[in-house]
Amino acid sequence: MLVLKFGGTSVGSIKNMINVKNIINDGQKKIVVLSAMSGTTNTLVSLSEDIKNGNFDQALATITSLRANYDTTINALITNPEIYKSVFVYVSNVFNTLEASINKLHTTLLYNQIVAQGELLSTYIFNAYLQQENINAALLPALDFMRIDKTNEPDNFYIQQNLDRVIAEKPDAQIYITQGFICRNAEGEVSNLQRGGSDYTATIIGAVVKAEEVQIWTDIDGFHNNDPRYVDNTQAISNLSFDESAELAYFGAKILHPQTVMPVSAFDIPVRLKNTMSPDAHGTLITNQVHGEGIKAIAAKDGITAIKIKSVRMLLAHGFLKKVFEIFERYETSIDMITTSEIAVSLTIDDTTHLEAIVEELERFALVEVDDYMSIVCLVGNAIIYHADTPNLFQVLQDVNVRMISYGGSNNNISLLINTSDKLETLQKLQRYVFENGSVLV
Repeated sequence: MLVLKFGGTSVGSIKNMINVKNIINDGQKKIVVLSAMSGTTNTLVSLSEDIKNGNFDQALATITSLRANYDTTINALITNPEIYKSVFVYVSNVFNTLEASINKLHTTLLYNQIVAQGELLSTYIFNAYLQQENINAALLPALDFMRIDKTNEPDNFYIQQNLDRVIAEKPDAQIYITQGFICRNAEGEVSNLQRGGSDYTATIIGAVVKAEEVQIWTDIDGFHNNDPRYVDNTQAISNLSFDESAELAYFGAKILHPQTVMPVSAFDIPVRLKNTMSPDAHGTLITNQVHGEGIKAIAAKDGITAIKIKSVRMLLAHGFLKKVFEIFERYETSIDMITTSEIAVSLTIDDTTHLEAIVEELERFALVEVDDYMSIVCLVGNAIIYHADTPNLFQVLQDVNVRMISYGGSNNNISLLINTSDKLETLQKLQRYVFENGSVLV
């Protein structure tokens, strides 16, 4: 069985929905994971914030505007009168529920229930469209089988048992449609896998059903060797290893959710990144196999904050780093990069929710400096730290203020901390050196 995931852009217009229908209707049995239609989740998050802040008139206006968009979609897509009637009733019930939420106390559960509606809408509408086109499809509600445990990790045993059950209830279907992103928590309440979690949903399902392949369909033809938003003439990468793709996803490549490859890598289930708008393009195939050496791609992650922790008591003091890390653990704040010297530790974070409290605790035993508006530029490729020409990178960047370097922590990754204002220049210089001018680094 195949597992195919389509992002919000892929189901964001009538034309794109028809494209998706044509892609999946090839006679192979498959599970199709859909995101919310593009823009819907952001709108629902904004709606939740308005309810939280008491902006009820704005909340109602948001619901009315979003409802109008969905009415336009179903009027154009669903032409069968009987099917249209059922879709209209479903969509009306969803928006009536959203209107009723305006007068409810805002809680995490209410927020999760609100943002879940995007995936529920897209899958119901698309499944109805497939029925109209006489395609043998069935809807598998993700809330019937997808659950996370008390540590917010997938409850694989529960997912296995219940996914098997809901598939067995509809054995004759050729295509199963389900929602990405949404799930239930350990208490059975509506929750989610965080933003970008539809990719994660697809590979969790792929691992459970031991899929032949998991395909992530989006609006770009795979991982590119640099960020096409900032650099011209980038190219799609045909093959990556699971380790390489995980590094790229974590350090800024938006095409893939950072956790995506984890569930399938242990089972050696390939992940293929494909372009809905150009389905014949090869895309990027991610497997356990390593293809070549040298730098394959460059990515950049913005919104980084650097923290320098300086203390003369650090000198020869065992337990100092443990004390520092315990503070970040207490506030559930992950560290991206870290360097140390005799009397100082420098590290970076991308979540500043608890920054003030963290700094307050650190200042009890050290001097603390905080710098924001930083970016991490990540160079990824198999065994790049051993490549003979890699050290020349630092000559290329001699005019860039590189604040930190992570070199050797991973064979596949070199990370540079720079000011965000230097990001464009850095990406372009690296592009010219690594991928142009006959470079020997690739």
